[in-house]
Amino acid sequence: MGSPLQSSAKITICPDLDSKFHLLDKPGVIFYVGVMAETATPQIQPGIVEPTEDKPKSGLEPGYLVICWNDPVNFMDYVTHVFQVVFGWPRKKAEFHMLQVHEQGKSVLARESLEKAEHYVHQLQKYTLHATMERDE
Repeated sequence: MGSPLQSSAKITICPDLDSKFHLLDKPGVIFYVGVMAETATPQIQPGIVEPTEDKPKSGLEPGYLVICWNDPVNFMDYVTHVFQVVFGWPRKKAEFHMLQVHEQGKSVLARESLEKAEHYVHQLQKYTLHATMERDE
């Protein structure tokens, strides 16, 4: 008994293909002839369009204040330097906020989104400054 690949039986898929492809006459060669599916056109379903309300400026995302507090540990020049490094401020602006911290006990350094305010507070604390954030009302 011979193996299926050695049989001399011919499988005819389509009579037109037999004349074009002579490889079908060879035993052991199998062809898959498929038809490509048509692409479907997406259909837009009707729906309800809800108008968006324009929010007033007070309704925007609440901001968070980055506050630096006075401490008796850090020198004024050091605090100025940290403000320049963390916020990228020029020396005059950094000195203004440093003096505000020194004379008034605190200074609001920035109003930012929650993520940015957290980042700034973390950076200031990394330099051993006493910094917190509060929600801006």
